[in-house]
Amino acid sequence: MSFEMPKYHHPDFRDEKFVNAPDVTWQYAVMDGVAPDGFHSTSMYPEYFKIDGEWKLAGESRMDSCVVIRSDGNLAVIEPRNLKKGDKVILGRTEKCEEGIYLHWFGFEDEETILEDHFVFRQGRSRETAYARDYDKLFELLKYEKDHGFILWVMGPALAFDADARNAMQSLIENGYAHGLMAGNALATHDLEGAYLHTALGQDIYTQKSQPNGHYNHLDVCNKARRSGSIPQFIKDYDLKGGVICSCVKKGIPIVLAGSIRDDGPLPEVINDVCDAASAMRELTRKATTVICMATMLHTIATGNMTPSFRVMDDGEVRPVYLYTVDADEFVVNKLLDRGSLSATTVVTNVQDFITLVAKGLGTIR
Repeated sequence: MSFEMPKYHHPDFRDEKFVNAPDVTWQYAVMDGVAPDGFHSTSMYPEYFKIDGEWKLAGESRMDSCVVIRSDGNLAVIEPRNLKKGDKVILGRTEKCEEGIYLHWFGFEDEETILEDHFVFRQGRSRETAYARDYDKLFELLKYEKDHGFILWVMGPALAFDADARNAMQSLIENGYAHGLMAGNALATHDLEGAYLHTALGQDIYTQKSQPNGHYNHLDVCNKARRSGSIPQFIKDYDLKGGVICSCVKKGIPIVLAGSIRDDGPLPEVINDVCDAASAMRELTRKATTVICMATMLHTIATGNMTPSFRVMDDGEVRPVYLYTVDADEFVVNKLLDRGSLSATTVVTNVQDFITLVAKGLGTIR
C-alpha cells in the first residue's frame, strides 16, 4: 500500500451558473476589528469569489473568518478581530453563485460519486470501530508527509504521563515525522518533569508510583524554567534529554504553547493572551498538511476551527489537509467528524496506545 494524493477538481466555470453570476459586493471596514453587516463568513472548504468577472479561490481559508480583497486583487482570509479600517470586506450569505460566491465542498471527490448532500459524511465512531485500515493509511500518509508536507501534532498532557508514549513520540520527532507542535502549559511542564525527575504530576512515568512530595515536582520544574528564562536554556542548564519538548528543541521544531487560566507557573514560552495564542497557532496551521490532535478537547476544537480542508501549494496545486483526532472519549473525536471524509479521521483510543502503534508502524521503535 502506498500513498496517492487525491486530485483536486476545480469547478467548471463555463457552466451557466458561473457565467451568469454577479460579481461579489463588498464594503470597507469602518473600524479595526469590526466587519460590516452582512459579511461573508468562511468555511473549511474551498470557496471561490467572482471579482471583475473572474472566479478566484481564497487560499489559506479557515472557519468563521472574513474575506478581504487586497489592493492587488488577491484575496485574504482574515479573522474579524484582525480586520483593519479600510479593508474591503466581501459581503454575502449564499454560496451557490447567487452573490458571486461559490463553496466547492466536493473538490477532491470523484465526479461520479458526488452526492448532493455533503452531510452524509457524518458517521459516529466508537471504541468498537475497527481502525486497522485507518492506521495503515496513516502510516503511508506520514511517510509521504515526512518529505513533502508539514506534520503538525496537537497534544494534551496525557501523553507525558507514560514512559513508552514519550519514547514513541520522541522517536517520531527525531526521525522527521514532526514539523510543528501545539499544546498547553501542562503537556510541556509534565514532559519536562519527566525529563528532569522521571515523574509526571509526581508519579513515576514508568511504574506510576507516587513519589514523596511529588506534587511539588511540576511546580519546581516551572520555577526552575522561569529562573533559566526559557525552555531551551532550562534544558541546557540541567542537561535534560528525552521526551517531546527536549526532542523538539534539539531538532528545531517550532512549538506553540497556549496558556489557560488554570496554569501553574507557567513556563516562559507559554502565551497567556488568548488572541496572541490563537494567532500563533494560526501561523502553524497555515503551513500544516496533516494535523494529528491527541487527547485535548479544547485544543482539538480550536485547531479544527482554524484549519482548512485544503492547502494551495507554492506551485498552485490544491491538495487536501488531513486531520486526525484521537481521544478515549467518543464525544471529543466525533466533534469534528463532519469536516468531510477526506479531511477528518477519528480514532477512539487512549493516546498512549495510539502513539506507540504509530511509532511501531513507521519503524521508529521496535
